[in-house]
Amino acid sequence: MAGPIKTEAVVLRSIRYGEADRILHLYTPMRGKLSAIAKGVRRSKSRFGGRLEPFFWLNLELHEGRSDLMTVTGAKTIAAFAALRADEMALGSAARACDSLGRVFDSAEPHPEVFNLLCSALTLLDRHPERATDEFQVAFRLKLLLAAGFAPQLAACASCGEADRLVGFSPAAGGVVCGSCEAGSFELDGETHRFLTDALGRSLAETPSVDQRVIALADRAISETAAHHGHVRLKAIA
Repeated sequence: MAGPIKTEAVVLRSIRYGEADRILHLYTPMRGKLSAIAKGVRRSKSRFGGRLEPFFWLNLELHEGRSDLMTVTGAKTIAAFAALRADEMALGSAARACDSLGRVFDSAEPHPEVFNLLCSALTLLDRHPERATDEFQVAFRLKLLLAAGFAPQLAACASCGEADRLVGFSPAAGGVVCGSCEAGSFELDGETHRFLTDALGRSLAETPSVDQRVIALADRAISETAAHHGHVRLKAIA
């Protein structure tokens, strides 16, 4: 229904449009992913200032018209994440996290738990920029897949339920597989299996550190699961 809307939102992406406007890709708790135009925001005297840049957490006032593109009519900052913006690694990690979220949850369906996950991730990166690691990205993506309903099965064989002799990972089956069901899978060693389990079960702040080989293998498991079950193509972490 057309009319004014008030919502919290995180700016996932901001794109220049025309001489002075910006197109914003936003994620909201109750409207999911949406797009809006901020008119005149690039002018020096814009009332929005710099608060419509990526990764700002905002209280927004929007006007919904007949098109899919809403119009920003008001904005107040909840969190600007200034420390995150001052750190190159944290800034890049925030960008990758927002890109992953926008790919997995690319609709207007409400997912308040996903919005809360994003805000928690940005808060962590702002307070602890040293957490801007590849391991953080793996853990964040796993939690996105969990919220989307297609997190990989890690506790037992995804094909037969066997809890022992888990030797591979099958994107088609949806998780780890045992030696009897390993056809069509790729090898998954015990260290990578443990890392995936820990990254999924722990908070983002408690994500363990591992070597790059484990990260690459875990990323493959996540990316191929997302592609097979969610038809989502994620960018490589490394």
